[in-house]
Amino acid sequence: MTLTAPLLTLAHYLAGEFHNRDQAIAEPVWYVPLKLWHRPTQFFRTDSLTLFAEQANVDTPDKPYRQRLLRLQSPPNQPDTLRGQYYAFHNPQAVKGAGQDPTLLEKLTLDDLELLPGCILDIQLQGSQTYPTGFVATPPPQAQCFFDYEGKTRQVILGFEAYPTHFLSHDRGIDPDTGQLLWGAMMGPYRYTKVQTYPI
Repeated sequence: MTLTAPLLTLAHYLAGEFHNRDQAIAEPVWYVPLKLWHRPTQFFRTDSLTLFAEQANVDTPDKPYRQRLLRLQSPPNQPDTLRGQYYAFHNPQAVKGAGQDPTLLEKLTLDDLELLPGCILDIQLQGSQTYPTGFVATPPPQAQCFFDYEGKTRQVILGFEAYPTHFLSHDRGIDPDTGQLLWGAMMGPYRYTKVQTYPI
């Protein structure tokens, strides 16, 4: 696999700090004010680009949550199609706060990561390779994303859209037993505005 132009553009759109202040003010019943960080890492650099993701309520920035790693790759002979693979951390506490303090990521190794097999996304480029306008990520058919959190198995329906100045999260947590929606983009995507870009 190679670091194609669309892959590099996608990573550039994603890497940064975001907030959804305007949305939270306009619709406070459905959307809490959040900050979101996508920090580039050095994992899997030979064939992919990875981002450490974390978010926090604006009112409690010292209590970030949903620490995860997103690996971005470009399948051979399909330059317009990208793949996202999520990983968890065996010890999330070790990286808690790395969105604001990326030095916490420097001592990590591949042994600290846990592959989440069903937590994958097919990512389609919008526009053209020369002039991409954005990217839309959706799970493949039959894919199911499960992870452990505080001793319980959780399930999330993944999805996002990435653009030069903003990011839309379609992630929705569901009860794995009943399928009931529990959190996330229950009334439409969380709409984040990019306030800072991080170099890839």
